[in-house]
Amino acid sequence: MFVPLVSNSHPDAHRYKDQFWLQLKRKVKPAVIAGPCSVESEQQILQIAHEVKHAGATMLRGGAFKPRTSPYDFCGLGEDGFKFLKRASEETGLPVVSEVMSAAQVELALPYVDVLQIGTRNMHNYELLKEVGKTDKVVLLKRGMSATVGELLQAAEYILLEGNDRVVLCERGIRTYETGTRNTLDLSCVPALQSKCDFPIIVDPSHGTGRSELIRSMSRASIACGADGIMLETHCDPKNSVSDAAQAISPAQLRQIILDINAIAETLAARDTDDEKNLVEAR
Repeated sequence: MFVPLVSNSHPDAHRYKDQFWLQLKRKVKPAVIAGPCSVESEQQILQIAHEVKHAGATMLRGGAFKPRTSPYDFCGLGEDGFKFLKRASEETGLPVVSEVMSAAQVELALPYVDVLQIGTRNMHNYELLKEVGKTDKVVLLKRGMSATVGELLQAAEYILLEGNDRVVLCERGIRTYETGTRNTLDLSCVPALQSKCDFPIIVDPSHGTGRSELIRSMSRASIACGADGIMLETHCDPKNSVSDAAQAISPAQLRQIILDINAIAETLAARDTDDEKNLVEAR
């Protein structure tokens, strides 16, 4: 696999003005990106933004444009959704993550969002990857639902070739023969990716399982295997979410998950420090 830029890229977080980039490379506390699958209204996104911030989230997610399996499902509010996200960000101070699906949407999103998300369906959309590579925005690249780890890294190479090394890779589950969950969450890819690149690696247990009752356990497991953060669909009224209601959690559940993963991260950080001390003493 030939990915020279990915293999040799070591993004210097300190040269970027926006401090949230520093949050993406986990030190002790993991990054937590939370919010609804879709921006449903201005009131809805403002309310959930304040709720997820109170719960401890570090970034706000929300879809203004939604790629849906059925064209008859709710496909987002478009530019109005971006505007509502921007206002929510201004009120809470949370950076915004939102998906783009075309070059036109990239241009539309630039004034409003901090992180451009490339969804699973577009991981192989090379012209779109080139387009986000021309921007100075952080790009959150989700693994394709049938993609290998190598193919994910090659998709990232397209972004870097255009000059943008601010890439975050996201494991969101892959399709297998398993039908008990929406996807199969491949946590082994986290250390596999970390052995190949220096980008932040986050996990999306919401899409990885499709079942809200499994998200807390898989969030814990995500941090235990070394992920820099997690991305969780969170809604003030999960059962009535316009999209992906089965995998949405409440702000109260989000708070408990954040307490869990912070404790796990702190424990592992302490263990790593002890291991380093023991290695020094052994020498």
